[in-house]
Amino acid sequence: MDKNLVSLEDRIPKLKQMRKKKANRRLIGLLTIFFLLIFSIIYLQSPLSRIQSIQVEGNAYLTDKEIIEQSGLEVEDNIWEIKGDKIETMIKKHPEIEDVKLKKGFPNHITLEVSEYKYTAYVQKGKEYYPILSNGKILDKKLSHIPDSGPLLVSFKEGKPLSIVIGQLEEMSEDVMNSISEIHHNPSKTDKTKVTLYMNDGFEVTASGETLAEKLVHYAAIVSQLEEGSKGVIDLEVGSYFHSY
Repeated sequence: MDKNLVSLEDRIPKLKQMRKKKANRRLIGLLTIFFLLIFSIIYLQSPLSRIQSIQVEGNAYLTDKEIIEQSGLEVEDNIWEIKGDKIETMIKKHPEIEDVKLKKGFPNHITLEVSEYKYTAYVQKGKEYYPILSNGKILDKKLSHIPDSGPLLVSFKEGKPLSIVIGQLEEMSEDVMNSISEIHHNPSKTDKTKVTLYMNDGFEVTASGETLAEKLVHYAAIVSQLEEGSKGVIDLEVGSYFHSY
């Protein structure tokens, strides 16, 4: 009986110590939460919660300024009052933007990661040139000259034939694309996408817009088999035929 009493008395200090440790841990947890709340309130009310920098990444055609203006963001806006999905929707309303992701960086930095539609080809109106985007839309943006990134398209309007040809251009290798100077839309009764291509080496090519990429893969091999100095039309609509001038 005495042994049991001694054993119980030995346990009481240990139980008190365990309870004290548990109480201390609880107190530390509550103090941590309290100070985090205080820090959050101070941070949200301080200049540190205001946007200090906006960075744009991934843009090749639009300037940083144009994209930031499209977003509606301004330095000194409260970074935590910004709704990323709304800003992304606003930016994607620009016809040249395909996609965008807004990222917040602590304490006050915004990054806009954008994907633009590629300038695949160009059309001429008067003395100005206008880009055709990779989605088949003609952009209302005047250029003083044609960049080296794509051919000039003639007699095309927005619609299915243009979208088909742009899709075919997107499938071509850079070498094949760079070999084309102009593409003229010459629809027939049987093929609304028929085109005539004027190549940089002086040859003409007639083909269906629907199989343009597939047929032009063999263009270099066909030209290499022709007599040196010969010029004419390479017909790729059905098979491949050469008609000299």
